[in-house]
Amino acid sequence: MIARIYAATSIGFEGKRIEVECDASNGLPTLLIVGLGNKAIDEAKERVRSAIKNSQLEFPRKRVTINLAPANLPKDGAHFDLSIAIALLVVSGQLQQEAVQNTLFIGELSLDGALRPVRGVVSHAETARRHGHKTIIVPRQNAKQALLVPGINVIAVDTLRDVFTHINGSCIVQPEQPTNITTSSKHPVVTFADIKGQQQAKRALLIAAAGNHNILLCGPPGAGKTMLAKALGSLLPPLSRNEIVEVTKLYSLAGETYEEVITQRPFRSPHHSSSHVALVGGGQNAAPGEISLAHRGVLFLDELPEYNRQTLEALRQPLEDRQIHISRAAHKATYPADFMLIATQNPCPCGYAGDQNRTCSCSPHQIVLYNKKLSGPLLDRIDMTVQVSRVEPSKLLSEPSEQNEESLVLILEARKRQQERLNDGQLNAHISSRQIATSINLTGDGKLLLERAASTLHLSARSYFKVLKVARSIADLEGNEQTDSQHISEALQYRPRIIDY
Repeated sequence: MIARIYAATSIGFEGKRIEVECDASNGLPTLLIVGLGNKAIDEAKERVRSAIKNSQLEFPRKRVTINLAPANLPKDGAHFDLSIAIALLVVSGQLQQEAVQNTLFIGELSLDGALRPVRGVVSHAETARRHGHKTIIVPRQNAKQALLVPGINVIAVDTLRDVFTHINGSCIVQPEQPTNITTSSKHPVVTFADIKGQQQAKRALLIAAAGNHNILLCGPPGAGKTMLAKALGSLLPPLSRNEIVEVTKLYSLAGETYEEVITQRPFRSPHHSSSHVALVGGGQNAAPGEISLAHRGVLFLDELPEYNRQTLEALRQPLEDRQIHISRAAHKATYPADFMLIATQNPCPCGYAGDQNRTCSCSPHQIVLYNKKLSGPLLDRIDMTVQVSRVEPSKLLSEPSEQNEESLVLILEARKRQQERLNDGQLNAHISSRQIATSINLTGDGKLLLERAASTLHLSARSYFKVLKVARSIADLEGNEQTDSQHISEALQYRPRIIDY
């Protein structure tokens, strides 16, 4: 008799169904697992043996072979433990094959038979639904994430014994009931109301948040660049349900959380010493990196020139395509990377070039080398560049001039206009070249001004379109249906003054 149990594994952002085949024959009692599994799967033999024994169940005294099909697909992780244990119970006659036919099993077993949470449960639940399974059995700690996937019954259990009694009908476990997802009311660390002065930078952040534009803040140390960047998170609207599923799925695949549902927009701030793999993803199992964990949120790179040049250049493709393709010798994976980039930069290594109050200690050659750490193609992918100056001491204790709630209302209204106009939920930063003519609604004066500026400033085609997109976001903030010369003029102020190729 051959038992067939179903599990799942993740290949990048997508899941694949795995068929766990089990055959028992006469011979020296042993358990052999084949099917291109890693070390964790090979060690499952001992975990499963102890878990079955300590659950007062019988481990088959035969030569048992487990095959994880398809055999040519690399498999990783301890979440196959439960499916292997159930296959052994079926092949030994303790459970019936028909009782597990429409069920997908996910979970890691401890030696006493308890189930431990695993990563990637959202992906596994989606795989079960896609292949027509009616039920997925998961560890209780993973139930919240599994419930994000509609159309499938989620059975949350604590032990292997609970799974056994549920399948044989002696103690039925009722499916978990979906609950309404509520966004977290956690108060942001920094808001616009906490920042004194910096009106130009605040205006730029308002435009950037409205259209989801990438922005670079340049200025001396202590001017408030980092504080402005952190305040950006308080200007972004709550995640939609689909976005909650996407973000939680990524965090689960990365092992950042096994139990919680992510309801706040991510704000990732990797250190400048982070490696290339840590930022874009990869490694032995092609795991998602910081740019994918910032999906639907903000990626904050403080002191941009201090990052490794190779690491920064790797951002060029994700900034355009909003996804990252990771190709390694043994793995190929694709992860979403639709993030909003906000970066900061000093004008020179010491930070005081052009400062009226402090003397710069850097030579002209040092300043040139410092700025050359950022390539022209990378800067060309940044929509807005803003110079941030020091705040006068007399304004540091002044009352805030605006409330964060008022700015958030303007951004929500501007985003609603964009989504209605584009019909596909996109924002201005994502407008394709094909959509430019029908979605920008540029006036004659605005077109003439932009053409003159493009010729004078030697704008590339990418920069030309980015000016149009930023101008459209400015018009949306004002509730204007047309993009005129005033909007183009303000958008041109946010282009980098010098781009070296």
